Amino acid sequence: MDAQIALVRHGQTEWNAEGRLQGQVDIPLNRQGRAQARTAGAELISIQWDVLVSSPLGRAVETASLLGADLGLEISERLPDLMERNYGAGEGRVVLGMSREKIDAILETAEPEAMVAARGIRALGHLVTAHPGMNLVVVAHGTLLRLTLEAVLGRPHPRIRNCEAVLLNVSDLEKVLRDAGDQELAPRG
Repeated sequence: MDAQIALVRHGQTEWNAEGRLQGQVDIPLNRQGRAQARTAGAELISIQWDVLVSSPLGRAVETASLLGADLGLEISERLPDLMERNYGAGEGRVVLGMSREKIDAILETAEPEAMVAARGIRALGHLVTAHPGMNLVVVAHGTLLRLTLEAVLGRPHPRIRNCEAVLLNVSDLEKVLRDAGDQELAPRG
């Protein structure tokens, strides 16, 4: 059986509830986010997970710690490449209910989507190389995970809800890594 990666978006924060772009601003989980993380952990226990990793941002670390309590795992690594997209001048802006046109104007200073996807693929490539054949739980951020999945699967992926887990076959990632070549996606730092 193919090894799996559970890509988990962190639990809800106050900024999520307010419809704000968080990006790399380190906003903690709220009460709802902690409850979501506990529920997600209970949903993942049907698979034997071997490794738990996280973005270094506090909302992802706390979510991973709560998941890990249910899964019997501790965070083994906090990877900077798993941080959320940098939204530039848009970080902290409320976009809930805003037109697509206005959101796109705000995102003009944001990190390019292709760079975000490349970071996500690079991080996952590092993890599958470091932990061959193991099932991985990766806790990160909605936009990074969605863009990474789109790049790996070659098709659009819907928005990922707080604490939603999306399963990815390691073989799908390995194909993308082979096609892209090691130099372009080699881990940094």
